[in-house]
Amino acid sequence: MATTGSLILIDGSHGEGGGALIRTALVMAALTEQGVRIDNVRGGTNHPGIDVEDLVLIQGLATACAAETVGLTAGSNSLSFIPTRRSAGLKVALDLPDNKLDRSPNANVVLNALLPVLARSGVYSQVSLGGETYGGHSLCYDYFANVTVGAHRQFGLYAFPDQEGAGFGREGGGEVTMEVEPSHLQGVDWSKRGEMLAARAVIAIAELPMTVAHRGLAHLTNLGIHSKLPFEIEIVGVDSRKPGICITTWVEFENGIGGATSMGAKGVRVEAVAQAAFEDTLEWIRSDCSVDAYLADQILPTAVFAEGTTIFSVSRLTKRFLTIVWVIKQFLPIHITVRGSEGEPGEITVRR
Repeated sequence: MATTGSLILIDGSHGEGGGALIRTALVMAALTEQGVRIDNVRGGTNHPGIDVEDLVLIQGLATACAAETVGLTAGSNSLSFIPTRRSAGLKVALDLPDNKLDRSPNANVVLNALLPVLARSGVYSQVSLGGETYGGHSLCYDYFANVTVGAHRQFGLYAFPDQEGAGFGREGGGEVTMEVEPSHLQGVDWSKRGEMLAARAVIAIAELPMTVAHRGLAHLTNLGIHSKLPFEIEIVGVDSRKPGICITTWVEFENGIGGATSMGAKGVRVEAVAQAAFEDTLEWIRSDCSVDAYLADQILPTAVFAEGTTIFSVSRLTKRFLTIVWVIKQFLPIHITVRGSEGEPGEITVRR
């Protein structure tokens, strides 16, 4: 049991100094049953202090681990999280907390953070959360459900998300439910990604003419033909409070997966939205790396608790990823070797 006298101290402004640092520290505290105090919360961002995503994540982790918390208010610059037991899993609908931030959390980000904690609880979990499910420069549902969860499955982590309603933007209105099986995690060797297995895409659309989605499909199909990427494309109509469109493209290899998402915006043609997702995915494919730059962030905590050695290559080492590595090492004497420099491709080896 962690005590207030043995808290691990984390500077929330270290490295990227954003939400990924906070989430990683909280998840590592829950998984290792060590108390943590985080000062200068989100100190590297333009909006420092505890965010609504932090509040919801702590609610879930505190319930699972019977944790004591201090400083848990919106905008607070310091918080303490002290688990008193191993995760007992969750069967709960997480409520949006009363906060002064006037925006909802990204449901996919929170649920992905919870995944390794729930998978290692030894019991079946079921959790739901309302909020944003499609957002610019954030984790979108179709990427989460297909790329993120698909990658976790290769480690032996079995999760089953379902979008009950779509939320375009931080005004929210969406809801995602997720079931997680107790899972035995095994490391993966993705040093060589092998042959391509499939190229896929989802066009999620709400409250817009279906002809818009079909234009996106036609453009994406042509792009794929010219680049020898035979996309299997699905158009999905989603329920939403407001109109929106989001295009997700990804490619699965024998030993790797990656892709990209592009959000529509007023005045932006759907062909440009499809082009953006395609170009980002193509850039990753040409790197010959096993995961894209964003997926690397999402799978590292799972890799850390998998038995054996994990090896994967990433198309670009981001400051966020390097910050996550630093946080993990504050909790565990684990060997995480990163070969490469920030902004360039890299290879990661994780040995327990």
